[in-house]
Amino acid sequence: MSGAEQIPVVVKEVVPVNDLITRFRFVHREGRRLPSFSGGAHTVVEMDDNGIRRRNPYSLMGDPADTSGYSISVRRDDVGRGGSLYMHRVVRPGMEMVISNPVNLFALDLRARKHLFIAGGIGITPFIAMMAQAHRFGQRFELHYAARSRSLGAYMGELSERYGDRVHLHLDDEGTRLDLERLLARQPLGTHVYICGPKPMLAWVIDTATALGWPSEAIHYEEFLAPPTGQTFEVELAASNKRITVGAHQSLLEAIEAAGVDAPYLCRGGACGQCETDVLACDGRILHNDHWLTDAQKAEGTKIMPCMSRFEGRLLVLDR
Repeated sequence: MSGAEQIPVVVKEVVPVNDLITRFRFVHREGRRLPSFSGGAHTVVEMDDNGIRRRNPYSLMGDPADTSGYSISVRRDDVGRGGSLYMHRVVRPGMEMVISNPVNLFALDLRARKHLFIAGGIGITPFIAMMAQAHRFGQRFELHYAARSRSLGAYMGELSERYGDRVHLHLDDEGTRLDLERLLARQPLGTHVYICGPKPMLAWVIDTATALGWPSEAIHYEEFLAPPTGQTFEVELAASNKRITVGAHQSLLEAIEAAGVDAPYLCRGGACGQCETDVLACDGRILHNDHWLTDAQKAEGTKIMPCMSRFEGRLLVLDR
């Protein structure tokens, strides 16, 4: 595996949080402490989904000071590729699995005088660890958490109880929507904003902050995209001298790995750039689904992110 080092674990707990979200806790198979991590880190969970080896990233949501185990939350997606359904339907306490060492692409910026967290839905998970870390070190922070309803707002109650008036809830069905422009405009100098949630929410916060004059280095966001499904297609791997078929519910990266070809990765969600691959020939259309490559790079068609992108056409040759 070309990502972070693997850890053999046992599923300690499987806890339903609400109708859509389930929490999972992993401990080391040999009873060891797990590697330390910082708020905002994620782990990649391996699963054998009907013969397809999936490796899905999930934010670590426990207190970074507690390395006796790792906790993640998974939102069920009934129309996705199947990874979340596998976690919900197959994973049970006592099951042996493999996860990766933590990787952090969304860390707190310790230069900030204040941390402003804005979460949407399941996007709350990295902030649980980030708030625990900030609280332990006496750093200023404030959370604004948006969800459709209180019942779908995972961990709202315990976060409000733990952090009091530093937690602000915005619920569609109660009409307490976030006044984003006012919130951003009244922040003290030196505040950094962190956003995790649906794509429209990220764009809304980033665009509003930018329009208000926030410097780009004070705007942090994370968006792990799930690889989309699509039509089956074939790819030639020049360095390996192999021709592979990418299934409708399989990512290009998964197909490369299944063929025994080494392909580096860290996030597997179009965010880190680690799996960027050169395109040697293309007769057709690359369906770029990542948010790593620039629009100009996508238009050139000489790079592809196999964790997220697909292809339509006659010939695609990659330097793998």
